[in-house]
Amino acid sequence: MSHPSKQKGDKAEREAAAILAEHTGLPIRRKLGAGRTDDEGDIEGLDGWTIEVKNYRDIATGVRRGMADCTAEQANAGTTHGVAMVRLPGGRFAMVQTIEQWAATWRETL
Repeated sequence: MSHPSKQKGDKAEREAAAILAEHTGLPIRRKLGAGRTDDEGDIEGLDGWTIEVKNYRDIATGVRRGMADCTAEQANAGTTHGVAMVRLPGGRFAMVQTIEQWAATWRETL
């Protein structure tokens, strides 16, 4: 049996994937093998994107770790876009980007 905090994180990743699939209409799912040194994010199915999911009681910790992990994993994956999905109280998720990630997304929309 895995550690309760890993179970909590795995559940959040599955929920995040389901939410993204629902809102995009794409076959999005949770990646397996997270935590490796060459980790490339938690979610697959959005080409060109690295998505990191965080579920911490302390939102500031989730944001800080989500942005740091997403940046590193985006470099591993070589993707143009990156975003951290951070769970908020009540179960909703917020999408959080560094200024560099946001600017890359903005440039692509022009």
